[in-house]
Parts: sequence; structure tokens; C-alpha cells
Amino acid sequence: MENFRKVRTSEEEMPLPFPDLPPDVVEMKVKEGSKIRNLMNFAMAQMELKGRRQIVFSGCGRAVTKTITCVEIMKRKLGGLHQVTKVRYKTVLEVWENQDPPPDSPAQNLTVHKNVPSICILLSRDPLDPNQTGYQPPEPRHEAEEDTSGSSTKGLKRPLPPPCEELLPKKLQVQVSDSPRGTGTIAGQLD
Repeated sequence: MENFRKVRTSEEEMPLPFPDLPPDVVEMKVKEGSKIRNLMNFAMAQMELKGRRQIVFSGCGRAVTKTITCVEIMKRKLGGLHQVTKVRYKTVLEVWENQDPPPDSPAQNLTVHKNVPSICILLSRDPLDPNQTGYQPPEPRHEAEEDTSGSSTKGLKRPLPPPCEELLPKKLQVQVSDSPRGTGTIAGQLD
């Protein structure tokens, strides 16, 4: 394969896996090189400024994680969104061209069909059928709670437990040996 280089890639076009979508639904096709900031600016404008009720994010291959990240950002910013997730495989066609063809023969191309994982996520302000596969209800909104010092506890999952005494060493002996360079070795011993 070292003599071949990829010259063309094309994805199989597939219809969205959600029935009863309005014809003007916005589909955000997330690519591996897409910038999350650009995707989110456009998607948020569609949902907030244009008043769209539904939006679909889709991505395949290495763009799947970026697709999920965009959905999670939107759910956090807007809140109250119903979600349906569909996972499937998409066929990607790659055409590779031989860079070093044998003399007196035409250039050879190699065509590779890949099945790559793909994800489609529907976000909706309107309630969706909770019995369909991949449904997630909206997360309840939690306001940041204030403690007595005035600092927010938002983002804290739970306080750390106090240390267990049986896990603490009873005695720690440290030995430092002198060396001409001024660096020493530290050896610890636990009883």
C-alpha cells in the first residue's frame, strides 16, 4: 500500500432513521475536521433565533465522538430537550491510485468499501415517543446551590471521605544519602 495514495472518498447517502420528521428539519452533518464552535453557533441560531423545534446531528467514523459532544453541549445550553439516538453502519467508498505503476501499463486504481459506525441523534423541544429504542428524556434542571461561604457547589459530585486510619502508614523512615552532585536517593520503608 506504500505505492498508493487516496484520491477520493465518498459516503453512501442514507435517509435519516427517524419517521415523521418535518421536511425542513435541520441536519447537522458533523465531519472529522468540523469545528465544534462553528457547528454550535449555527445549530444554536437555528433553535433559538429561528425557533426550530427539532434538529438532527449525524456523523460517522471518527466524527462520532464530535457528534456526541455537540449534542451534549446543546442539551446543556438549551435544556428540556428530548433525545432519540440511532446507531448504524454506513458504507464509505475509498479510491486509491497507484503512484508507481509498472511500465507500459495503465495506472491502477484500488477501490475499498468500508463499513464504518454512524450515529444520528434527534433533539426535540416537543415530547417524543418514550417507547422507541434510543429515547432519553430531558434531564431535570438543577440550579447551583449556594453554601454559607457564598461559593457555588456546582460541578462538585460529592465530598471526599475522610482518610481511613488503617490506610495511613504507621511509621515512615526516610534515608537520604549524600552524593557529590548534591542529589540524594530517598528510600522509604513502611512497617
